[in-house]
This record gives sequence, C-alpha cells and structure tokens, in this order.
Amino acid sequence: MSELVRFPLEGDGSVLVEVAEPPGVTRVARPGDLPKTAKETFEKALLQVRDVANAAFGQLRSMSRQPDEIEIKFGVKLDAQAGAVIARTGVQGHLEVKLKWQRSAVPAPEGEETV
Repeated sequence: MSELVRFPLEGDGSVLVEVAEPPGVTRVARPGDLPKTAKETFEKALLQVRDVANAAFGQLRSMSRQPDEIEIKFGVKLDAQAGAVIARTGVQGHLEVKLKWQRSAVPAPEGEETV
C-alpha cells in the first residue's frame, strides 16, 4: 500500500511523492484525506543524497590511476520522516559503481601496463 507525502519546495510550492507505507496497521482512506507533509523540504532531503554521491565520487577519484569516467547509480527512496534515503534491493543498500578507462594514445611509462 502507498500514500502521498507533500514535500515543500524551498522557493515556493511543493511536490507530491508516492511513498510506501511502513508495514503494520493499514490506514483506511477517507474521502477528503489530505496527504502528509514531510518534515523537511525536497531540496534538504536530497542534500543527503548529494553528500553520499560526493563522498563516493571523491573516494573513487582519489585512486592512484584515475578513471576517465565514473558512473555511480543508486535508488533514492523518499520518506515523510527520514527524507531521502538510498533505496535497498534485497537486504542491503544498493550502490552500483562503474569505472571506465580509455586506452591512452601516449605509451605508458616503463613497467606500467595500460588497461
């Protein structure tokens, strides 16, 4: 079962997000029920996600042999109480990382292989 949660926007207005209700007692909808309002703005909820992406990117960029491309994928789940959280698949949180190196036109230094 799901419910609607209103996330206010920092400027003006809001966005309605469909979220899964926590397991347990199911609320019966009554005509005219208004959506819940989230505890924080949509932008503040996504700040947490941005910080996670920045931390992962920083760690991967600090590799001794930096990749030409970094792709980080993860699902974001919005919750009225917690804001934005990394969605899980199965039992653990899910974070997919893809690193890509292009063959260099410049020969690698002596003793170093190219990927």
